[in-house]
Amino acid sequence: MRSTGALTTTVCGHFGELLQGRLGPAGPVVVITLPCPALRLRGWCGPGGDLRIHSPERLVSPAQARRFLALVGGRPRGRFALRPEMPAGGGAGASTAALVALARLAAPHCPPLELARACVAAEGASDPLMFPSPERILWASREAEIAGQMPALPRFEVLGGFHGPPRRTWPADSDFADISDLVPRWQAAAGVGDLTALARLSSRAARRTLARRGPADDPTEALARDLGALGFVIAHTGSARGLIFAPGRVPATGAAQLRAAGLRQIVRFTAGGPA
Repeated sequence: MRSTGALTTTVCGHFGELLQGRLGPAGPVVVITLPCPALRLRGWCGPGGDLRIHSPERLVSPAQARRFLALVGGRPRGRFALRPEMPAGGGAGASTAALVALARLAAPHCPPLELARACVAAEGASDPLMFPSPERILWASREAEIAGQMPALPRFEVLGGFHGPPRRTWPADSDFADISDLVPRWQAAAGVGDLTALARLSSRAARRTLARRGPADDPTEALARDLGALGFVIAHTGSARGLIFAPGRVPATGAAQLRAAGLRQIVRFTAGGPA
């Protein structure tokens, strides 16, 4: 699949959600995602007859790929390979990244919102990985709609990993806390670049989900306190767990302490800042 003439693409994943919950007690499930350049999915496409998909994680079946490509106007032929660097069910966007990669290879001119709607039609929910700055939108993940525009984030660092078993997103699951009080505070804090306030809001959203959905023994908040993080971020339907730091303030012992607490596939990356 990497031979001369093959098409290639790379899709960056995300690392949980800075905010996730319902926009009002009976409102839609909305998210502000945390893009993660350290976790990617790489895709290749070569010539061939009937569509064939190779993916170690079995992220997309040939039948699902055919239906999806029909929605985005792509050609359902050729040999595709998808190689994720993030675990399925980790809350890092593996399944959405796989569909975005397919679309970029087979239908590169599909607009982001149309692509998002095709992802929801295929899976029932979608992360906003098809947008150039996904952290700057309040995303209704089950409806494929932009529920609001958010300011740019200040620069910060994240140290994290994956804790516990995979937890896949079920589109019909709407058992999330109301975060309609947090969204305007987020918009205000991001507007003035207040990283401390943003980290606290992310922690508050995470606490609401953990209190409602568990697990009860989640170590993330204790790790944030012990390592002097400004706050923490979780995958609200996955196993990703991260600590938020000001740039250059990640302790040298941080990765070792995360491993000792049971986190695996440790990642460190920078988010926010100028585009």
